[in-house]
Amino acid sequence: MHAAFLFYTETKNLIMEIRKLDGRKRVALVAHDNKKAELVEWAVYNKTVLGKHRLYATGTTGILLEERLDQSVSKFLSGPLGGDLQVGAKIAEGKIDVLIFFWDPMEAQPHDPDVKALLRVAVTYNIPVACNRATADFLLTSHLMHEEYEAILPDYTLYLKRKI
Repeated sequence: MHAAFLFYTETKNLIMEIRKLDGRKRVALVAHDNKKAELVEWAVYNKTVLGKHRLYATGTTGILLEERLDQSVSKFLSGPLGGDLQVGAKIAEGKIDVLIFFWDPMEAQPHDPDVKALLRVAVTYNIPVACNRATADFLLTSHLMHEEYEAILPDYTLYLKRKI
């Protein structure tokens, strides 16, 4: 059950939103061209664990993963064609729980603003993000990945009520 609810803190009377995540997470897998092979190899190595979760991916990455994992992958557009933005929108809607994004730090991407927006929205909505293999290994092997988790969403009330 993926649910969100509000509560008041006793000390500050702030409204905090909690997003309850199931043990079966909704995982977005994204990789730049020079990192696709590494992400696919990592996913195949972790096939059994990933098989316990619902997978999403951008364009070509999704096709490659689906072929190699023998598991259904919900696919968005290719990243440069709007797929990164689609993933970001699903994060904002509370429909993606984890982002694994193997991005290439050595090559400028024509859609760098979209990449930055995707990473910003993941942090904004307090979801786990792995940008390299080591972090993805730590994330995937955490006991929290496989049980219910209550993520506290930051309170953006002051930002939303700011004077413009």
